[in-house]
Amino acid sequence: MTLKELAAKAAEVYKDNPKVEAVYIAGSISREWEDEHSDIELHVLWGEGPSEDDRRIPVERLNGKMISFYEYEDEEWSETYEMEQKKLEMSHFLTQTVVRKIQKVTREFQVDIEDQCIAASVHFGIPLYGEELLDGLKAKVLVYPEALSHSMIEAHSNLGPRWKHRHTLLEREDWLMFYSLMASTQEKVMGLLFGLNCMYVHHPAYKWQKQSLELMNIKPDQLKERLESVFLSSPAKGLKDLESVVEDLQILVDERKDT
Repeated sequence: MTLKELAAKAAEVYKDNPKVEAVYIAGSISREWEDEHSDIELHVLWGEGPSEDDRRIPVERLNGKMISFYEYEDEEWSETYEMEQKKLEMSHFLTQTVVRKIQKVTREFQVDIEDQCIAASVHFGIPLYGEELLDGLKAKVLVYPEALSHSMIEAHSNLGPRWKHRHTLLEREDWLMFYSLMASTQEKVMGLLFGLNCMYVHHPAYKWQKQSLELMNIKPDQLKERLESVFLSSPAKGLKDLESVVEDLQILVDERKDT
């Protein structure tokens, strides 16, 4: 049974609950990026908050083995369980919460990454139940707002005060702080690229970086290789390559401002 078929099998159980309004596949499977390490990510939208039994009973009906079970936190209920030797990562939201998060991103142009991840999950999500509701949500995120693009560029353009001391860290061989800076700067670069390319960020840690870069039309030349060099080549070369990426990206940002 494929991952999508297992997801559909699980959705059949969740939709029996009258409080459930929609179920959809999120994560790598929804983007056809899954590999042998991928789990099944399912999002369940509820008209009213699920009880503990609402979440545990489907696992029992599916003969699942619970791995983790979390109470309501950051507007989400979540659990992970194993089913037919595959791991399912469940995220439960009130439908009104998802609607509000989408509005914050698409109407208020807020750059909150977690909210963008919800918008991205809806945009790419594969409906398994509640297609009409999900079609309406997909319509809300279909067009990436120009104002959000500007907000993302502004929010990620400042590389922070530590960037000024990058050569000092290199000369001191202060590797922990040096590579922490290299990683945080790459995150800023990715935030800028998502804004420039009018793409919702789909993971708070910019997971699936290679696949994301392949989807982008506006980017410096040979970007994937240059970003890989930051961590895979010598520290000095990695820093030089990252500096060149930052310079090239600034040119693209300036060109965007001029249009």
